[in-house]
Amino acid sequence: MQIQQLTYFVAVARTRHFTRAAEMTGISQPSLSKQIRVLENSLGTPLFVRNRGAIELTSAGEALLPHAQRILIDVESAERTVHEVASLRRGRVRLGATPSLCDGLLPAALTRFHAAHPDIDLEVQEAGSRLLTRDLAYGRLDVALLIVPLHNSDPDIETTPVLRERLVLASPVAADMPDRMDVSGLRDLPLVMFREGYDLRNVTLRACEAAGFEPRFAVEGGEMSAVLRFVEAGLGHAVVPSMVLATRPGIRTTQLENPPLDRVIALAHRSSEALPLAARAFKAELLEHLTTATTGASVV
Repeated sequence: MQIQQLTYFVAVARTRHFTRAAEMTGISQPSLSKQIRVLENSLGTPLFVRNRGAIELTSAGEALLPHAQRILIDVESAERTVHEVASLRRGRVRLGATPSLCDGLLPAALTRFHAAHPDIDLEVQEAGSRLLTRDLAYGRLDVALLIVPLHNSDPDIETTPVLRERLVLASPVAADMPDRMDVSGLRDLPLVMFREGYDLRNVTLRACEAAGFEPRFAVEGGEMSAVLRFVEAGLGHAVVPSMVLATRPGIRTTQLENPPLDRVIALAHRSSEALPLAARAFKAELLEHLTTATTGASVV
């Protein structure tokens, strides 16, 4: 069994198509098919059922797939670590973050890291915590900034809380709003609400429910940037992290009390392997940045 054969096997398993798998792996379709047959012969059992117009995994293929994926992830991690030099003159960090963190915390943190390590390539993926957790488990990301606790968390993902972030009420700048307000005051306000599954939506709805009322939506369904634009346009109010408002002069901030609302940001990575050197350097720079540059938040 060879690593390249496992690469071809996983490609076919993902695409369920030999031609598309060949294009994905950069070889001809006959060569890929031949290597799959060689792998099947070495294992003594078929891995795919080849029906006209459909490719399905056999029970043996289903059993092999998670092991093959893990082997390929580990091989890629080993190659990446070997190719990094001790002084971090080269390397890559594949980073994931939620939309609110991309809008608030991340730009300054990345600027600081890039200044310290200009030759380290940065790849950033913006997504919700659930998708980031999945991509960490599949080895598509090295590290992610996400919101905890995670729902249906993967036991292979290790999370380290790094920041407790205050949530505030964002209002149009022309709105007549107090500097501080109890959560119960949201009862009479039209809210701009995030889409289903967004952690800030869940936090807001739970807070309203605990205060004994159901909130009224003016607009719903947006991501962070859209919600902030809707608030600026005067469509309503929204519960958001305080740090995303630092560069929004068209939005007024009201501190929420009784109870104050917050959420915990964690640094996450696969627990089954050591962080690559470049990712460890990013983690160190991020933690240093958090101790000196955050507002409306406290380091955990």
